[in-house]
Formats: sequence, C-alpha cells, structure tokens
Amino acid sequence: MQPELEISLLGEPRVFSNGVLVPLPTSRKTRALLAYLVRTRRTHRRDRLCTMFWNIPDDPKASLRWSLSKLRRVLNTPDHMRISADRERVRYDGRGSVLDIDAIQTALRVSGPSLQVEDLEQMARRLDGVFLDGLDGAGDEGFECWLEAERDDARAMRVTVLRQLVSHPDISQATAEKWLRFWRGIDPDGADAHMETVAADAQGLRDRVPGLDLLMARRSTSVTVVEPVTDAAAKPAPAPAREHHPRRQQQRIGFCAARDGTKIAYATVGSGAPILRAGNWFNHLELDRESPIWGRAFSKLAQRRTLVRYDERGCGLSDWDVAKLSLETFVEDLTTVADKLGLERFPLIGLSHGCAVAIEYAVRNPERVSGLVLIGGFAAGWHHAACSEERARREAVRRLTEVGWASDNPAYRHIFSLTFMPDANTDVLTWFDEYQLQATSARNAARFQDAFGNIDVRQKLAAVTAPTVVLHSKYDQRVPIAQGLELAREIPNAHFVPLESRNHILVEDEPAWDVCSSAINAFLSEHGI
Repeated sequence: MQPELEISLLGEPRVFSNGVLVPLPTSRKTRALLAYLVRTRRTHRRDRLCTMFWNIPDDPKASLRWSLSKLRRVLNTPDHMRISADRERVRYDGRGSVLDIDAIQTALRVSGPSLQVEDLEQMARRLDGVFLDGLDGAGDEGFECWLEAERDDARAMRVTVLRQLVSHPDISQATAEKWLRFWRGIDPDGADAHMETVAADAQGLRDRVPGLDLLMARRSTSVTVVEPVTDAAAKPAPAPAREHHPRRQQQRIGFCAARDGTKIAYATVGSGAPILRAGNWFNHLELDRESPIWGRAFSKLAQRRTLVRYDERGCGLSDWDVAKLSLETFVEDLTTVADKLGLERFPLIGLSHGCAVAIEYAVRNPERVSGLVLIGGFAAGWHHAACSEERARREAVRRLTEVGWASDNPAYRHIFSLTFMPDANTDVLTWFDEYQLQATSARNAARFQDAFGNIDVRQKLAAVTAPTVVLHSKYDQRVPIAQGLELAREIPNAHFVPLESRNHILVEDEPAWDVCSSAINAFLSEHGI
C-alpha cells in the first residue's frame, strides 16, 4: 500500500502526495525548515527556529510564519494536520508519511544481512544523493553542524550498504566489481581492509571478482576523504591559528544512534586526550556551553583535553520522543557515544543522576574508565531513599511539572531553579528558568523525575575499581550531602571533597566553584589521567 505522503531528503528535497510530485516553495530557508522538522521529528521552539534560519533584520517571526504557511499547503490535509504551531512551538506529525533516509535506516537495522541484492542496490543509488543537496548555508552554525552530521550518517549508511552488496552471496562477478569500485571511491581504506579479510577467509570471492587484486593495488589520488566527526575526540585536533575566547572554542556536534534507533547528539571541543561528561536531563549542547553555569567549567576542561559531552535521550538535541527513560537507557546513551567516538580509556564526569550512570558504566567497563569525578551525586533515587514526607514533596512537584512546565508563567520552573541553585543571583535564575523550557518537554521533565527516583546502584559501589573523587555541597538543597558521603564511603579508596555551598549546581561566581575546579584538576594530575 502506497503511503499518503513520501518525503525525500537524499538529493534535493522532494515531496510526493499519493505518488504525485508536489511543488515546494522556492525559498531555500523554507525547504531547509521542512527538512529539519521532518528529520528531527520533534517539537521545536519558535524562537530557536527563528534564530536558526533568519537574521534579526529579516523579521524572523514574520519569516517563520510565512514559511510555515507555505509548508502547511504542502504537508497538511483536511484529515491530517502534519504541521501545527502555537505561540511558542512548532510541531510535525509524521504519521502516514515515509521519509527516505528513515526507511533505509530502519531496513538496515531490522533486516540487515537478510536484505536482497535488489533492495541493497536501490538503497545504494538513493544514498548516492547528497543529503539536502543545495541547502548549504541555509541556516546558522547550529543548522550547518546538524546538516554535516546528517551527511556523515548518510555516508556511513552507504558504506554499510556497499559492504553488504560486495559480500552478498547472490551477487554476480560484474556487479560485485562495480559496487566494490563505488565503495573504494568513498572509503578506500575500509574497502581494502574488508576485502583483504574476506579474501583471506574465502578464496571463492576472489575467484568471483577477477579484478580484485588489481583494484586493491590501486590507490586513487583523485578522491579526498574527509575525516569524520567520530575522530574528533580520538585524535588531538590541530592547534587553532589564533587565540580564541575560552567561551568560543569551536565545538563539533554529531549524532549517533543507540541500539533502539534513538538519535543521540554529542559534541567535542578542545584537543588532546578525551574526557567525557555523562549526560543529564538539563543538557543542551548548543546552549549550555555559553551558560553562566557551565560555560567556564567546560572551557577549563577543554584547555588541554578533548571534552566530550552529549544530550541524553529526552532532552537537548537528542530525540525527545522516546519509549523509555531509565538508568539502563541512560547507560546505553553513554555507551553509544563512547563507542561512536572510539574512546578506549578516559576519565568520566558525572553530575547529579549522571553520577549513578557513570558508576554503572564504570562497573560494566572497568578497562575503559581511568577515573571517576562525581559531583552532587546519589546511589539511590527518591523512590528508594527518601522518607515519606520527601516522597510526598517529590510527587507534588512531579504533578506540578506536568501542568506547569510549558506555561508562559516561569514560576512553575522557578521552583526547580531555586532547589537547584538557591544562592544564585536573579540573572542566573532567570536564565535557568528559560533554559529548562528549551532543554526538554513537560512530559519528559515528569518522566525524568520518575526515572531518577527508580535509580539504585548501591550494590555496584563496592565493585568500582577506577580512582574516584566525590565532590558535594555541604548544604545541597536537592541532594543531601549524606548521599554524597555514601558514595565516598562505599566506593573503594574514594576521596571526598566537601564544598561550602547550598547550590546543587555550582555557579561561576561562588568560591565553591573554584574549590571544585581545583580539586578536579588535582585529582586528574595525581592519577595521571
């Protein structure tokens, strides 16, 4: 049965309604907006879309309204409003539609090696088109990073398809040789390494591809292979030509897929040996590095290292519409990023519930974690560790989150801000109120609270073998210091550093921030990591 709507982003964007090509608006920015909405498949704030695609002199709000009106004519029907918007957000509902790159991704994940030659050949031809061809420069730096990452993913998919084609048992001699040439054109080293292995294990393939020896001997000099973003944290980046402001270090954002297909956004900044920060629910890669809370810390960590951060599922630039949020999925996100970047051994930083995630990962992968830095963490969530009065307060805040998080009145979110940073100044609290709204949805904010409550890694603490430092505010209003002391007491040889603060999230202008930063640097230096 033919889908009602088919959307193609491989090559120039195209839309087919019941098999008939639909004319798209001529505006490059409108086409880029269409692609961004249908590919990301989640709700976006209007102000972020305005910033992404239009400059202030262009009257971005009016430009966005105009573009949305054009896209509604293309995508909406009387029975299905795919593009909808309110004063704050824009939504895309993809039900009843097929997106070409999504379909290929799903087929490779679900069917894999069982795909027929004809299916693989069709995929290879589709993936030969440049993702969003002709839309370079249609948006800001964030859009360009997203576009580059999507093109990297499309290229990786094409390599996967070509590998399966060359190795397919039903392929003919001539066809195997043809697809091997295509593979070597975009990934010569990978193609040669694969074929050498296969040839050593199965002489029959060499017999079916008579030109294999000659093909493998040739080293084309006409193709430039761009280093993928996955190498950014594994290899030291070249030194910048000039000194950059510490808050303006260039970061590269990429995307990778967890085992269940969830897209996880990650970023690398700086150069040198990698250090990875576990994700938490208030992550937003584009916003938090310039924040009055984390910006300076990220810059210091990236002065002599490659700092790796990611938005865990449900928040930031990662997929928001996910089936499950739990300790297991949080660990899966961390694992996916570490594997994507090829990180072999690295120190791991956890903040708040990210500490439990880091602990669980370190116990499962002791050979990869060279050290643990745990800040404001806990081993057991409020469902397990809180008294009845605290559980009642948590339940009340959770209900308030569901009804008030997305409200125009920031008072609902201000409750969180004050529990996280009771001693922060008004400007920082105001920034954090707005940041929360952009970091995740009301539904996910409530779901995250449930997930945090269910965390329990108490039985894993004694199994931690990595050197560990635990830092905790003495008067933390969100996670009491007793929970930080439990981590330090139960993790073998852990070092505990109390911080003179009431803030769960330290801010840059308080003395405790400098104490925390110095303690982390001393810990890393002491253990040579």
